[in-house]
Formats: sequence, structure tokens, C-alpha cells
Amino acid sequence: MAQKTRAAAKKVKDRWRAKEWYKVYAPDMFSRMQLGETPADSPDGVIGRVTEATVQDLTGDFSKMHIKLKFKVHSVSGLDAHTMFFGHDLTSDYVRRLTRRKRTKTDAVVDVTTKDGWEIRVKPMAVSEQRIQASQETAIRNIMRDEIKRVASGVTIGEFVRLLIMGDLAKAVSDASKSIVPIKRIEIRRSEVTRVGKPPEPGEAPITAPAGPGEAAEQPQEAPAGPSSEGGAPPAPSEVSTEQPAEAAEQSSGQGAEERPEGQ
Repeated sequence: MAQKTRAAAKKVKDRWRAKEWYKVYAPDMFSRMQLGETPADSPDGVIGRVTEATVQDLTGDFSKMHIKLKFKVHSVSGLDAHTMFFGHDLTSDYVRRLTRRKRTKTDAVVDVTTKDGWEIRVKPMAVSEQRIQASQETAIRNIMRDEIKRVASGVTIGEFVRLLIMGDLAKAVSDASKSIVPIKRIEIRRSEVTRVGKPPEPGEAPITAPAGPGEAAEQPQEAPAGPSSEGGAPPAPSEVSTEQPAEAAEQSSGQGAEERPEGQ
């Protein structure tokens, strides 16, 4: 009995030692930054794995720390695993701060298709200044659907992701909804890729943090397309500056757009 136990333990230990560590990289739209590492016994075991990173990790923009991006591994080259955009989500504590008493939260589910064939399920959220009627909720929900479909149909997947996380999509929806009722904030709460379309064109400008007054935006370092010939590993997201000023955490949500009622 003891011999069987030792043999089983040895077998498990040998299987773990046989695994290789694969470096996971973000897509070109985020300058192929390294997202982390994952163990697997073969490249096929890495395909399909999903990893997360915040926009702050990828761009250094502190105001986007509440946005979590999801990436899915679609190809492996040597020990390098390359990913594609798979969706995004807002942190639960950020959503709870928006939904307070005497406000109405209006949710919607919108299936959109970009001009390069990517199908994405988008879930916007509108928070009003005060409680609103059911008919007003329906009108806002219809406006959110129409506006998001209109914007998505005219852009590529890379452009759509940029509009999504930089707040331009939420601002467009907010501008279209303000004629119905005063809106406190509109956020794109969640998105998920349901069908992959045409791969993004090479050479597209990467998504970076916006430049502040009098300074240039920080450019994240680029990771190699294949195994490194010099043996040096690209910097991990943890090496990006994470100093967070107290004012930046409360100033801008970065993604939503606020509307105040007239007279305030």
C-alpha cells in the first residue's frame, strides 16, 4: 500500500515538472504588454484561456482603475501566448457607488456588429438624478440600443474598444438621452465578444493614457512578437507606475458621462 502511495505521488510530481510556463501578451491595441504567465503541458492547453487586467495596468491611467479588460488566448508562438480582446467589466464597488437611493438605474442589453464583423454583446447602464417613470425608462433603453448600434456599425473592433474604455461611447449615449430626462451618469457596464470577426489591421495606434497638460502620454513598452532572441523578458504590468494620487481616484470615472439638470 505504501509503495502505491509513493508511486502516485511521484507520478503527480513528474506531471507538474513537465509543464512549461507560457508568457501571455496583450493584443497590438495595447502594445503587446505582458499580462502574466500560465503553466501548461502543451500549447493546445493554453489556447482558450482567459486572463484579466485593468486599464490602469495597461495604460497607466489611474482614472480607469475600475475597468477590467478580459483577453482570450488565440495563438501560441514558442512560449509566447498571444491574446485578443474578449470583453470588459466594471468593478462591483464602482457600480454600487453609482446606484444610490432616490435614483433609477436603467439597464439594457445590446447586440452589435462592428464593420469588420465582430459581434459584441454590450450592457449599458443609465443612472438618473431622481426616480423616473417606467415609460421614461423604456425611452432611455431604446435610445441606448439605437445609439450603441449606430456607433458600432461604423468602426472596427480596435476603434470600438477605444471608444468603450475612454468614455466616448458613453458620452454619445448620454448626449442622445438627455432630451428624455436628466441623467446623472451613463456607463457601459459590461461587454462580451460573441463572435470573432476580421483580425485588427497591423499598425493601428495603440490605446494609451491621455496626455495631461504640458506632458506627453506615457507609452507602454512593446513586447516581442515571438520568442526573444536576447533572452530578456518584457516588463510585466506590475512594473507600470501605480502611484495613485488621492484626487485622481475620485475625480473622473473616465468612462461614464455626467449630465446635470438645468438650473443647477
